[in-house]
Amino acid sequence: MIQYGFVTTLVLTLLFALAGFIDSIAGGGGLVSLTSLYAAGLPPVNAVSTNKFSMTFGTLFATINYAREKKIVWRLVLPSILFALAGSSIGAQLALRFADTLLRYMLLLVLPVLTFLTLKKKEGKGKGMIKVNENPLSFDISTLTYVVSAICSFAIGIYDGFFGPGTGAFFTILFSFMGLPLIYSAGTTKVLNLTSNIAAFTTFLINGTIEFSIGVSCAVSSIIGNLLGSAYALKRGGKAIRKVLVVVIILLYIKILAEFFIS
Repeated sequence: MIQYGFVTTLVLTLLFALAGFIDSIAGGGGLVSLTSLYAAGLPPVNAVSTNKFSMTFGTLFATINYAREKKIVWRLVLPSILFALAGSSIGAQLALRFADTLLRYMLLLVLPVLTFLTLKKKEGKGKGMIKVNENPLSFDISTLTYVVSAICSFAIGIYDGFFGPGTGAFFTILFSFMGLPLIYSAGTTKVLNLTSNIAAFTTFLINGTIEFSIGVSCAVSSIIGNLLGSAYALKRGGKAIRKVLVVVIILLYIKILAEFFIS
């Protein structure tokens, strides 16, 4: 078990609060939290494992916030939970055995496209797979939409267990382009994000790779950050979420490029 001094522990807990804030709005908090654990000297597998442990608790509280405000489309997300669980479990097993070089190359191609699409799409504009009815607000979801959601949840779940950063952003973008308003996309995302987090966290727990010496304090600060971030998103709505989404995607791209140059 690695022991950290007061200053290192304080810095990590503050960074995890920031990560939780970002993650609860648009996903991608792992860009901050996971990077901070690497910088603190944790081996890659232990860093990923500890990050999953700490961020899972924060995501739980953000999910509760969105659920209280009825911003989760449960009938869309519930059928996809098992697929996200299966994907994340597979991804976590892959993370224990293989390098992620190929995935990084793929992300270098995918992330600029996601940034462009996120900037281009306007709230309430364009045709989606989900029809939004107003007065009262409701959503018409086709069988095809359920199938696409399940397949994408499985694929993103694998990514989450294997690599992690940006998972929530990918889910939010997915649901947004299906036709959900961004605030509902963010809320619905939290359920799947929580599901995949729990699956990966359980896998790492069984393998004994979590550093609880730092993980517990980071979990507490992650909860605080997620509560503040989800409250901010619920108050400010889609415009705030879109801005954070773009920032998250750009930061992920910079992170991957930097790692290529360093290696």
